[in-house]
Amino acid sequence: MSAPLRLEEALDDPAPSKDVATGRGLIPYSEVNKHNTPEDCWVVIDGRIYDLTEFAQAHPGGAGPIHRAAGKDATSIYQPLHPPGTIENGLDEDAFMGLVDPATLPKMISKAASGEEGKERKIELAEIIGLPDFDEAARRNLTSKAWAYMSSGATDQYTLDLNRNAFNSILFRPRIMIDVDVADTRTTMLGQETSLPIFISPAGMAKLAHPEGECLLAKGAGECNIIQMISTNASAPLPDIINSRTSPDQPFFMQLYVDRNRPKSEALLEKINGLGLKAIFVTVDAAAPGKREADERSRAEVEVASGISGGKISSDNKGGGIGRSVGGFIDPKLNWNDIAWLRKHTKLPIGLKGVQTVEDAMKAAEMGCEAIYLSNHGGRALDGSPPALYTLLEINKQCPELLKKCEVYLDGGCRRGTDVVKALCLGAKGVGMGRPFLYSLTYGEEGVVHAIEIMRDEIQTTLRLLGVNRLDQLGPHLLNTRALDNLVFDKPVWGPGEKAL
Repeated sequence: MSAPLRLEEALDDPAPSKDVATGRGLIPYSEVNKHNTPEDCWVVIDGRIYDLTEFAQAHPGGAGPIHRAAGKDATSIYQPLHPPGTIENGLDEDAFMGLVDPATLPKMISKAASGEEGKERKIELAEIIGLPDFDEAARRNLTSKAWAYMSSGATDQYTLDLNRNAFNSILFRPRIMIDVDVADTRTTMLGQETSLPIFISPAGMAKLAHPEGECLLAKGAGECNIIQMISTNASAPLPDIINSRTSPDQPFFMQLYVDRNRPKSEALLEKINGLGLKAIFVTVDAAAPGKREADERSRAEVEVASGISGGKISSDNKGGGIGRSVGGFIDPKLNWNDIAWLRKHTKLPIGLKGVQTVEDAMKAAEMGCEAIYLSNHGGRALDGSPPALYTLLEINKQCPELLKKCEVYLDGGCRRGTDVVKALCLGAKGVGMGRPFLYSLTYGEEGVVHAIEIMRDEIQTTLRLLGVNRLDQLGPHLLNTRALDNLVFDKPVWGPGEKAL
């Protein structure tokens, strides 16, 4: 089983395969080292040498991260943080300088060999019996930077905590004396069959957890017959993820961040259509990247440890988080009129991901969206935004007919089979999980499958203890939501001129 990618080892990359360079002239690494200033900035990525002098000025994460890698090999820190094609699509052809001689690259120095390995014992996969167990396991398996990026929420992390507490605030009202020998968890999502009412949320940068990243998530999802929603910020190329499926008819959904450069999004939509994905969910809650302070703080620490800077790092006054670095391309001008633009470029079902109020859910339904994905970005965008369960309760109270018109999905804070069943009782079609699957990925495909099977067992157990045989028997009658009812608005609240939009 491959070890998780270590950001601290960013400069000590293993050499690219020598057969990549067979028959070509090679440039020694010592020559790359000479081009180490903002005015003359060469960087090695996956054995290829690029002149990033001009590109650095337009880099979404700012010029600083590129300048700190000037004259060095930044393969391991680049690959998990950038969507495929970032360099290729952003550079002129003459920016490619050639291939580095792999024999001249520095040797890898592992954390263990350098004495930096922590003394905490690795938790064995067999010891993990619930998804919360993966949290501590992942903290031990991941670098401090990767852990900060995955686990952090926005500012005070109030919404991050509320997501979890919302599920715990709802109680069950179980029925007894029912034959529950059968506990059928099968369902469909936008016409696609799945063995469980859960899916892998579109969490990007999965290579921070494992070198094969989203490709292993695809294999695990296929083995267990659940749906994976792929992120625009996936750290593996989209065709590679699709080709990792375990059967030709394995379904995938796509999450779309709309690019400021609309032709790039149009090209991506064409690729999505051609690869046979089954639905597109447009993220609508990320017009600006959230302020994730743990992520911003730890970047400098990691880069000092990795030696990229060669000394003390000076960051901008915001810090230097991964989330902000990879999100600069997202179009803040995205608006309701763009649903028509999307319809021109795909015939796939369209869902909006990041709906946080009943008013916007109603608007999305009026605009003909096939799916509404309630989410606050895992507590990573606007701190103080409501848990998805609150919004689902608002829909139940104010416009329950919407649940029949559109399929409703949600994520944020789900860690147990009981959480999934509570959401389904309130009309959700499926529940997504992001962090738990990224954490399980530190154990490879085996870890992903283990996480899915834990959820299968918990969902089936919950159904039996509720007195239910099938998912379509679930409903609000099986819940006590009174602890949250007073937090839910009685009717839509519109701002000046908002309803007429």
